Amino acid sequence: MSANQFGRYVWLIDTLRHYKHLSYKEINDKWQQSGLSYGDGDELPLRTFHNHRKAIQDIFNIIIEIDPGVKGYKYHILNPEELEGDSLRSWLIDSFATLNQIQADSKLKDRIEFEDIPSGNTWLTIFMQAMRENKIMEVTHQGFGKENAYTFEIEPYCLKVVKRRWYIIANNPRYVELNRIHKGEEGYSPYKEILVYGLDRIREASILDKTFEMKKGFDMKRFYEGCTGVIPSDQPTEHVLLRAYQEAPDYLRTLPLHESQQELESNDESTIFSYDVKLTYDFLQLIMQQGDQVEVLAPKNLREQMRDLAKRLVSYYNAPTSFDS
Repeated sequence: MSANQFGRYVWLIDTLRHYKHLSYKEINDKWQQSGLSYGDGDELPLRTFHNHRKAIQDIFNIIIEIDPGVKGYKYHILNPEELEGDSLRSWLIDSFATLNQIQADSKLKDRIEFEDIPSGNTWLTIFMQAMRENKIMEVTHQGFGKENAYTFEIEPYCLKVVKRRWYIIANNPRYVELNRIHKGEEGYSPYKEILVYGLDRIREASILDKTFEMKKGFDMKRFYEGCTGVIPSDQPTEHVLLRAYQEAPDYLRTLPLHESQQELESNDESTIFSYDVKLTYDFLQLIMQQGDQVEVLAPKNLREQMRDLAKRLVSYYNAPTSFDS
């Protein structure tokens, strides 16, 4: 399938997501204005439209059909809430819809700038293949701050992208075996078996001729339950209260720090938000990114952590540097 053909499928999905209900004539009119038609403003033949609907169902599992509850033979996406709840499909469709628009509006290409694509994408294809085939991989990994790289086997479970970095969540068979051998030994601290590796720290990767089965009951959402960012945690979830000042409430309303965010009360000076999260370093970083526009109210231990971080920052800026004039 060509990229253009794929783009046309995405255009139809995105158009119906935006307008909710459209007749075939309305879809055809928008198609002619899209810049993606098969010729210069060519119509979208009815037969081609129905072929696109079938392909979209096969590829994306999205059903486009006439809504019997709306007059005028209007097409809509069946169960759009399922599409919006599927972050991967939504991300792919949003990304390709943006690419469609840029290609159609070539005059704007120099007036639109994107962040760099996530690092580590060199290895995406081979990791996805191993995941699809449930094959064990051999990787050479060099963590930040490590002088040497190490080669070991992993069972690739899931991929995750955070802050323009790709990560693989994988089971480490060596740690599984060590934990089995030393189980019950006094003083033995079991290894964490499912770990997270940054793809941009991978030096080599290959697929072995050995298969694996994922741990029974493993679920990525549960693995990251209560977490922000890429660091998982076994610590309990805590109820966090933040007071946001100045423009911060508007930013937090449109881009929540975590899916559990709730707005509790608001006045002209500030707004209080609540979160049910694990107090990982990633969450602390999110709070720090808000600068002086956010204050931790509870729990006490998090408030004290943020106070200590603030003191450390003040000490940096109070100390003279060799660049002082």
